[in-house]
Amino acid sequence: MRANSDIVFLNGDYLPMNEAKISPMDRGFLFGDGIYEMVPSYGGQLVGLGLHIKRMQNGLKAIGIQLDMGLSEWRDIALNLTKKNGSGNLGVYLHVSRGADVKRFHAFPENIQPTVFAFAFEIPAAPVADKTLTKQFKVNSALDKRWKHCDIKSTSLLGNVMHFQHSQDSGVNETILFNAQNELTEASACNVFVVKGTHIVTPPLDKQLLPGITRFMVLDILRQEPSLSIEERVVTMAEVQNADEIWLTSSSKEIVPVIELDGESVGDGKVGDIWQLAQTLYSKNKFSY
Repeated sequence: MRANSDIVFLNGDYLPMNEAKISPMDRGFLFGDGIYEMVPSYGGQLVGLGLHIKRMQNGLKAIGIQLDMGLSEWRDIALNLTKKNGSGNLGVYLHVSRGADVKRFHAFPENIQPTVFAFAFEIPAAPVADKTLTKQFKVNSALDKRWKHCDIKSTSLLGNVMHFQHSQDSGVNETILFNAQNELTEASACNVFVVKGTHIVTPPLDKQLLPGITRFMVLDILRQEPSLSIEERVVTMAEVQNADEIWLTSSSKEIVPVIELDGESVGDGKVGDIWQLAQTLYSKNKFSY
């Protein structure tokens, strides 16, 4: 049960959601000119906050937004929002746009203040490493039609939204994307891992995919497990189609097993043993980041 109803943070103030007002001239609204993060929190414990804020700062720098806020300030905002909204299972959304100008003009305006907005929302309980309880995804695949800077976590998400809607219209959970060379990039809202035996592979970081926080944590955690082999390299769609297991990773989903791709079973069509080991290790170590 929430202590208060939908308390948000906007430009230094905490207030009810229905009282938060942002100018229609804000460039986040007009151009999607901003950066965002979503940090999961379970019982008031934040997962990977430092990694999220570092990525946000990198994104702000990449698009030329100057904001004098460090990790401690963001931590205070995130923790305050979890307390004011119930401290249960919450996602904390952090959003910075370039701010509001007096006119609509494509070039970056000078001498305007960024808009800083954050709110908390309910998320499901943390996933557990139980094959009978985990959500099992069915996905399709499509040519990646997004822009060429997917490494920036921009609020301009129309390409991702359209790819995700394709999965919804097709009656599946997600869409796995590939480039013109028939190489795996990522999914519309997740990174992708492919498993063959005990060998786990995911595409290397470049401008085709987001440097996912869960992706980073999964790689770091699993590299400490001697029974597994981990590799970051180009992955062909043929490898994806012939995988024993496919996983999707994101902050809100952690590690999700995929049991069907384009109407065909992945491996034996069941949740795999390597997924169970990976989720067990992730659950044990995720609050260490």
